[in-house]
Amino acid sequence: MDAAFTAEQDEMRRTLREILGKRCGPDEVKAAARTAAGHDRELWQQLARQLGLPGIAVAEEYGGVGCTPADLALACEETGRALLPSPLLATAVLAAPLITALGTAAQRAALLPALASGELSAALAVPGPALATALALTGDNTPGEWAGGGRAGGVQARAVSSTSTATATATAPEGWRLYGEVAQVLDGHSAGLLLVAAHTGGFARSRTLLFLVREDAPGLVRSRQTTLDETRPQGRIQLRDVPAELLGDADGTGNGNGIGTGIGTGNGTGNGADGGVLSALAATGRTAATVLAAEAVGAADQALARTVDYVRRREQFGRAVGSFQAVKHRLADLYVRVQAARSAAYYAAWDPEQGPLALAQALEALRVTAGEGIQLHGGIGFTWEHEAHLYFKRAAADELLFGPVHRLRAHAAHSSGLFAPPDRTTTDSTHPTHPTTTPTEPEKAAV
Repeated sequence: MDAAFTAEQDEMRRTLREILGKRCGPDEVKAAARTAAGHDRELWQQLARQLGLPGIAVAEEYGGVGCTPADLALACEETGRALLPSPLLATAVLAAPLITALGTAAQRAALLPALASGELSAALAVPGPALATALALTGDNTPGEWAGGGRAGGVQARAVSSTSTATATATAPEGWRLYGEVAQVLDGHSAGLLLVAAHTGGFARSRTLLFLVREDAPGLVRSRQTTLDETRPQGRIQLRDVPAELLGDADGTGNGNGIGTGIGTGNGTGNGADGGVLSALAATGRTAATVLAAEAVGAADQALARTVDYVRRREQFGRAVGSFQAVKHRLADLYVRVQAARSAAYYAAWDPEQGPLALAQALEALRVTAGEGIQLHGGIGFTWEHEAHLYFKRAAADELLFGPVHRLRAHAAHSSGLFAPPDRTTTDSTHPTHPTTTPTEPEKAAV
């Protein structure tokens, strides 16, 4: 493992930090988050043109930069440092990998270039409270209960014939209609394309599929919701018999690629098979956890830097607050937390399988650092005008969407078999076990 950054990666981080430093101060962040779109469209287009930010991990054949998820994570460390409100997470981290993994050749050719150029934004329409489960971060996503479980709730998909209103056969549907409601969807109020997770087949043969819904689809009603973190805008989506396109093939053979541990090429299983969708969601979740961990590290590092700068300048009892030993100890503890989280995030960028654990450590570091930052800022720290609360809200909101931390760690431990029952058939050289056999009748008589 080579942990050193390449010259291209260093240049990308430097350029991104320079642009965001000029265009993404605390006042600019608040103003952009309160627009109708929830972000600065002009800045988003600038990042797309100069750095290809939305298409960093999209293959070159589809107009992307063709880099790895590790490069996307490094970029997101800088966007997290500035608390950039943008469609980057919903579009490049959640939607684009699913289209790459499950979409047909025609769907990839039609959608990925527009996503990579920043002309089109996308959102994964999964209920916010169930997003972490859908991405297999805090639990197993195979039962499908997170999307309604085939019962009332969630979004239901109905296969219809184009020539009549009768229900089409499940093997060869000519169209799909969606009905239901999804709340707390990241960028769901403004995205030009929605990837909607819906149940089909009823309760007996329920399976979860992904569908493409355009922003101008008839019957689609969207509204922005009030959220704890304004820099993570969320929307409520209502689907009232909305026409939709199945992502992938209906026969289950699929033309997808890249549903492994990262965003790349590989053998896909298609969207027609329920297992293919859930596997793609889990793979996307691992990469998303890595990116989110890097983003949280950037935010925690900036929150700590702002706090250190403040206690250096703020004087009390005739000396700088930062000169007191108790304050030094608290800052030193925060520094250790942030550096440990950064190491975990960088390792996860190299091995996305460790993404959920890295995310748990990074979210915890951000929450503690932001909370301590508010305390060390004193009376000004908790005021609405100051920027300290923005970092704390980011930590709390991300943990609500992608955590909580203890569930991230518990699921990682369960998946690795850490708490599996011991194998009692294993023998120890120092304490050999004797096989237990049923005694025969003569042996019973002897006893």
